Amino acid sequence: MARDETGAGVGTGEGAEPSAGTQPEGRSENGVAVAFGRQLKLLRVRAGLDRVEFGKRVGYAAQSVASFEQGRRIPQPGFVDKADRVLEAGGLLVALKDELARSQYPAFFRDAARLEAESLELFLYAVSAVPGLLQTEEYTRALLAMRRPLLDEDTIEQRVLARIARQEVLTRWPAPLMSFVIEESVLRRPFGGRAVLRGVFEQMLLVGRQRSVEIQIMPTVREDNAGLDGPFTLITRKSGEQLAYLEVQGRSILLTDREEVRSVAARYGIIRSQALNPQESLAFIEKLLGEL
Repeated sequence: MARDETGAGVGTGEGAEPSAGTQPEGRSENGVAVAFGRQLKLLRVRAGLDRVEFGKRVGYAAQSVASFEQGRRIPQPGFVDKADRVLEAGGLLVALKDELARSQYPAFFRDAARLEAESLELFLYAVSAVPGLLQTEEYTRALLAMRRPLLDEDTIEQRVLARIARQEVLTRWPAPLMSFVIEESVLRRPFGGRAVLRGVFEQMLLVGRQRSVEIQIMPTVREDNAGLDGPFTLITRKSGEQLAYLEVQGRSILLTDREEVRSVAARYGIIRSQALNPQESLAFIEKLLGEL
């Protein structure tokens, strides 16, 4: 959560069935996207369609089709379904849909994204940026544009779409119980400019009023803060098992040891008690919104 997918816990992002050790974020070729692209091109050529005609049938520009076939962009699920039907692929393309969805995230975040989508509870402490599940497209794009080393435009666009797609968990039913504790300093950082920050505040107010979501702000004036060890996400699975996900500098760790996870969970409980309550927090965000 410290950075990208977590954006400061940006959402949590990540985890592994226990396994996530540490993984550096690489900029290597996306093998799943490349394999899908080759299969797509083979089926398109077999059907006797050029990219322009095929694009018209599936509702995409020829340039987008080329990007998909070359593995430079990861298609959305809707495109995969349409392409499979138009090319009479018999499910060959659809069979890759889940793998494609996972591959759109940085390698260190893929398992966590899956756990997040299936979670029963998500508790997140953010210290650097607004959590990914609460971000707007404009805010996400601003964060990714600031990354160093620089990301290319295709990668930025892919990750924007991936992060926004994660927010489907907010409308899932039954909805997971979600708790966000966000440092006040995060809300004082005008990433992307005032207009972008205004949009994020509006998004947070909208999500924060959902019955399944609690957003709390940790004031900077607090003399006692149990969160000095950094951001983290607690993920409770449907089985009842609880995991803790940590991320910093493009490396992720998934804690599965019961004692370690219990310690993180206890820390989160203290952090929540030190922060403003949900009602006070929404009022605080409304105040900041009015000041922009």
